[in-house]
Amino acid sequence: MILTRALPQATRQVARAAQRAPAASRATFASLPHDHADDEPPKQKNSFGGKFDWEDPLNFKSLLTEEEVAIQEAAHSFCQQELQPQILMANRTETPFDHNDMRKMGEMGLLGPTIPEYYGGAGLGYVSYGLIATEVERVDSSYRSAMSVQSSLVMHPIYAFGSEEMKRKYLPELASGNMVGCFGLTEPNHGSDPSSMETRSRYDAGTDEFVINGSKNWITNSPIADVFIVWARNEEGKIKGYLIEKGTPGLDAPKIEGKGSLRASATGMIFLEDVRVPASNELNVTGLKGPFSCLNNARFGIAWGALGAAEDCFHRAREYVLDRKQFGSPLGANQLIQLKLANMETEIHLARLGCHQVGRLMEQEMASPSMVSLIKRNSCGKSLDIARTARDMLGGNGISDEYHIIRHMNNLEAVNTYEGTHDIHALILGREITGIASFVPKSS
Repeated sequence: MILTRALPQATRQVARAAQRAPAASRATFASLPHDHADDEPPKQKNSFGGKFDWEDPLNFKSLLTEEEVAIQEAAHSFCQQELQPQILMANRTETPFDHNDMRKMGEMGLLGPTIPEYYGGAGLGYVSYGLIATEVERVDSSYRSAMSVQSSLVMHPIYAFGSEEMKRKYLPELASGNMVGCFGLTEPNHGSDPSSMETRSRYDAGTDEFVINGSKNWITNSPIADVFIVWARNEEGKIKGYLIEKGTPGLDAPKIEGKGSLRASATGMIFLEDVRVPASNELNVTGLKGPFSCLNNARFGIAWGALGAAEDCFHRAREYVLDRKQFGSPLGANQLIQLKLANMETEIHLARLGCHQVGRLMEQEMASPSMVSLIKRNSCGKSLDIARTARDMLGGNGISDEYHIIRHMNNLEAVNTYEGTHDIHALILGREITGIASFVPKSS
């Protein structure tokens, strides 16, 4: 009723305003002079002159530059030729991504792709970084996790907050894969609440060193790392970052065994007992904005990467239901199967458009961390649902690792949790929408 009253009222207001306007401004398009009397009359445009390609239903490729297309194709070829053949056995035997794999990625320019060439990076844009993450995770989330840590959680803080000496010393080695890095923020008692970290640092003026004590948990790459970016609370209660080299006395990084997810990545702990770090290895940033800036870069890559895993599940499920016959017909002829395929394709490609938009905004310095929360939460949640659906479509074969889908599904359980859980990102968005923080921690 309100709408039906409002429309006539609005129409009358517009009409009265038009009557009050000068005559020149009331001229219609039809009354404007035309200089095209001898021209051919315009032809009706065909808005539907394209073709539907199930592999790229929204013509995503048309949004990319020639360079970005070439980068995606090169990354795809590398990942399928170098990484895909080894992933089945690596996952079965819990053989982690290692220095040799990292060096191969470094040779391809896949590590620290947004870091300037001056420091050994590729100097690419964020969309290119996303495309690379997609292709790596199309093989396995473990490999993309190792790459993300190296690029976003180790190289980024050194580039953003390190001294010039640190940049020159470490970035080229990390970009080439000659060095492997890890990022120590999560602790045994503090995951989603890093502000409560217990790891402590104190300054020793006599030696111009920081002395660090504490522990970190669920740290990708730590068992094989040469460089450790560790966050600790100093004597003033402020959070600071430190670069620690492998072999420093008091530093230990044991591997976590028996994972059911991300079995092809090296995940471990970090123990620090009176670890002495030169004062020059302190990062020039204070507070959680330091680690969070790293995490936002990594979450961006995760949002893209998860869709690579989802798309691999989708393609494998499609191939299976076209080949597999039951009751005299391919499974793909079943209406429920087609519904699942349609839903999977829709979610993957709409999510990819969102990732692309955020990537472009990051390149223009117009993005916000909450945008990254939105795409990370959406991509990971939808990708996990897609993997579960694909596994179900394969019936009993769906639990065989030879079909790869169960591996993706198990991996995505972890991807949906790390670097901000699905629910934590929902609360970030809820705070933006309402202006109200849903959880106010009690004072200790």
